[in-house]
Amino acid sequence: MSTCARCGAPFGCAMADGGGHPCWCTQLPAAVPVPGQPAACWCPACLKQHIAELERGRRDLPDSE
Repeated sequence: MSTCARCGAPFGCAMADGGGHPCWCTQLPAAVPVPGQPAACWCPACLKQHIAELERGRRDLPDSE
């Protein structure tokens, strides 16, 4: 069992905990690490929230021409 570095919730991470199969996070869109924070796994809820925030930020950017 892993612990979310963002909220402290316990969750299963196949990469860290083993299990011989791909982790649940490989089914989500890729997300870059948050600047200024150490790299660590987040629980499904925190990672999904972070990805949603990234996508909202991309939609708010003006289109490049």
